[in-house]
Amino acid sequence: MTTTAYLNDHRDRFMDELFTLLRIPSVSTDKKHNDDTHACAVQVQEYLVRAGLDKATLYPTDGHPIVFAEKIIDPSLPTILVYGHYDVQPAAPLDEWNSEPFEPVIKKTKIHPEGAIFGRGTTDDKGQMFIHVKAVETMIKTDKLPCNVKFMIEGEEEIGSPNLLPFIKQYKEMLKSDVILISDTSLLSKKHPSITVGLRGLTYLDVKVTSARADMHSGLFGGAVANPINTLCEMIASLKDEKKHITIPGFYDDVVFPSDRDRDMMRNAPFDEQEYMDSPGVFGLEGEEGYHTYERTGILPTLDCNGIWGGFTEEGSKTIIPAVANAKISMRLVSQQDHEKITELFSKHFKSIAPSSVKVEVHPHHGGNPYVTPTDTVEYRAAAAAMVETFGVEPVPMYEGGSIPIVAAFKEVLEVETILMGFGFDTDGLHSPNEHFGVWNFYKGIETVPVFFKKYAEMKTTVA
Repeated sequence: MTTTAYLNDHRDRFMDELFTLLRIPSVSTDKKHNDDTHACAVQVQEYLVRAGLDKATLYPTDGHPIVFAEKIIDPSLPTILVYGHYDVQPAAPLDEWNSEPFEPVIKKTKIHPEGAIFGRGTTDDKGQMFIHVKAVETMIKTDKLPCNVKFMIEGEEEIGSPNLLPFIKQYKEMLKSDVILISDTSLLSKKHPSITVGLRGLTYLDVKVTSARADMHSGLFGGAVANPINTLCEMIASLKDEKKHITIPGFYDDVVFPSDRDRDMMRNAPFDEQEYMDSPGVFGLEGEEGYHTYERTGILPTLDCNGIWGGFTEEGSKTIIPAVANAKISMRLVSQQDHEKITELFSKHFKSIAPSSVKVEVHPHHGGNPYVTPTDTVEYRAAAAAMVETFGVEPVPMYEGGSIPIVAAFKEVLEVETILMGFGFDTDGLHSPNEHFGVWNFYKGIETVPVFFKKYAEMKTTVA
């Protein structure tokens, strides 16, 4: 029996099992759901055992457990390590959901006329992670598994994976593999597949501007002292010039653009500007001059104010000059930018542009480095060939704006490349109310992953 025939025979069961996972409110950010999150890990473990994997084990951490399983058919063959996560974002605000977030339902939409599964975690990442569980099952049950496979599924991705790095360092030998495979990203469309080859890094900081010990009377002091809100706004505004280029000295030193071929494919990829604007309901697009939207959200770094506050913000009026103003600043990083270096550059520059009438503090939060998958490797060529076979067209190498900081750590610690073969859409509402995942996308993923395994095993063996 072929893997496709096995998939067709078990489609309904695969969907039922996914629904079981989706009903578990494995919200890692909420301690009230600790038992649920652990129960979800146990369910993932059970499904891996049913799929035919060996040594399916829960590894405890200081937080939620990591599920590991493997199927070693021949130690001399290549090994693929599948990574995913079973934890999900909180469902709030609940009143904006059109159905219960943890009671999945299938509904037809304009983009998904064959139906989409609505529920928290459908596309991020239970639905996409489960693609690999079922794809490996189809290969094992039909005796078509062409190489070794390992699974590492964690329960803390939505809170920054605090215990994953210590785990991969401790169990580096157990996790030894030739490539890491992840589905936690997106496709351009059904007709235009894509492979994510770039993830942006991140650095996040709090800034504080203080001008006095206490708030002041705006009549007695207004016009004679610094207003820290005004000063902070001026400082933030100066971080970009009129062309939206970031002005921090040295900020772009480690930015290396993709090849002209890859950039041409990005620029010529299907892009509906109105549809892109309609999804979040924005009134217009802007960004650094001279770049396509896909370039602005993928290969260029960013600097954004995520929040700003200070002074009197309650109902009514209070005529004061505030003593303190605060803001939260994030920077998405690309290429070879290092988050610690960028944090230092920002801090030095931000303090240097402050007038002597105020005191400035910069407090870093967290960060992670960007990651780029080379497109001239066996791993990428196998992924592209798999999509050509199942989609009928060459995939576009895309640089996504989001961050999966642990991917850079995989490269550093495990010393292997990662293939980011996502099957969702950007419009699937991940992290938002009414999150969903196309039924077509789910089954297309289960169809495509075994082809990647086959192509990769063949190409890797030939190269070796």
